[in-house]
Amino acid sequence: MNAKLDYLWNLRTVMADRGMFSTSDLIPLLAERGIALSSSQVYRLVTERPERLSLKILMALLDILDCRMDDLIEPVAAATGRTASRKAAVGQNAPETGLGDLRPKRARITPP
Repeated sequence: MNAKLDYLWNLRTVMADRGMFSTSDLIPLLAERGIALSSSQVYRLVTERPERLSLKILMALLDILDCRMDDLIEPVAAATGRTASRKAAVGQNAPETGLGDLRPKRARITPP
């Protein structure tokens, strides 16, 4: 039996647990460890699930946050079936987007 695995990226949660609520807090801490990332790169690293990640960046994050790899990366069983692929295609997969139920409401324009 081959189980397909996926993962959750918990960087934002771990940062919040350590009192870091701004993505820009990481920029100087990463720079101290020889990693130069722009503010937009750090923002994407924190808010999105990375598909590729340098081991140097991962080790720097573990050092900065004083945590273990399993705190940042949580293995989960991959969603399978037609519904999962349809949700992934339209961006409704909560672990990937990190938005959960935070969706904008459609504006209703009424005549004066």
